[in-house]
Amino acid sequence: QVQLVESGGGLVQAGGSLRLSCAASGRTFSSYAMGWFRQAPGKEREFVAAITRSSSTYYADSMKGRFTISRDNAKNTVYLQMNSLKPEDTAVYYCAADTLPYYRGPQGFGSWGQGTQVTVSS
Repeated sequence: QVQLVESGGGLVQAGGSLRLSCAASGRTFSSYAMGWFRQAPGKEREFVAAITRSSSTYYADSMKGRFTISRDNAKNTVYLQMNSLKPEDTAVYYCAADTLPYYRGPQGFGSWGQGTQVTVSS
């Protein structure tokens, strides 16, 4: 079992940047893929980005070029750097962990954090 705690959310103006962090504990962090998802009010949760054990990365098309996922295995932490934020990026952002070291699609993530709110004002 892995425990995930997100931080770094907040209020930012359109065009601004935020960096989210997710601290993991309870399992060997470096052994599995990690991901970020988000859920806006009234919408379903959607995939944002994923990173494998070997740091290969995957992004949703709408986030490519603006968001960057990274991991620091020494700190048991995964990050999401978000640039050029838009009001439509407003959502609760969730960190998630897979049980396998590679990315197998959004359905592979079974452990979730509590989420952190990101609000982008126009």
